[in-house]
Amino acid sequence: MGEQRLKVSTTELAYHWFHRIVAAYCLLAGLSYWIRLIGYYQGALWRFDLMPPHWQAAAVALAVLFPLAASGLWMLASWGPVIWFICAAVEAAMYLGFPELYGERPLAVAAHGLVLLVFLGFRCVLFLEQRRRVDGG
Repeated sequence: MGEQRLKVSTTELAYHWFHRIVAAYCLLAGLSYWIRLIGYYQGALWRFDLMPPHWQAAAVALAVLFPLAASGLWMLASWGPVIWFICAAVEAAMYLGFPELYGERPLAVAAHGLVLLVFLGFRCVLFLEQRRRVDGG
């Protein structure tokens, strides 16, 4: 039995670091929703009991889902990007579909779109690398 080494490509290493960077963003986003919920936020919706019902539902869901996505992304679990995608879709629906209720945050939506494109790019490159490894030997 020969010695077998696990080789991690540069692309895989970059993909893992990308996961961790997105995880840090998700943790900060989750904390920002928790700050709103506990009352340290100085905006118009500064406390849970003063928020309209649509903001209460969104803030509670995202305050739970963003840290969950962060932990999944940090651990490189397969469900991490799925939970992140749910968070991104909810925020995109909030800010693009209902700007009269939630306001407009085009930078947040653009950031989610950019992260999605980078995720898809990494997955395509990793698929092609895996295919080349299988075909090459």
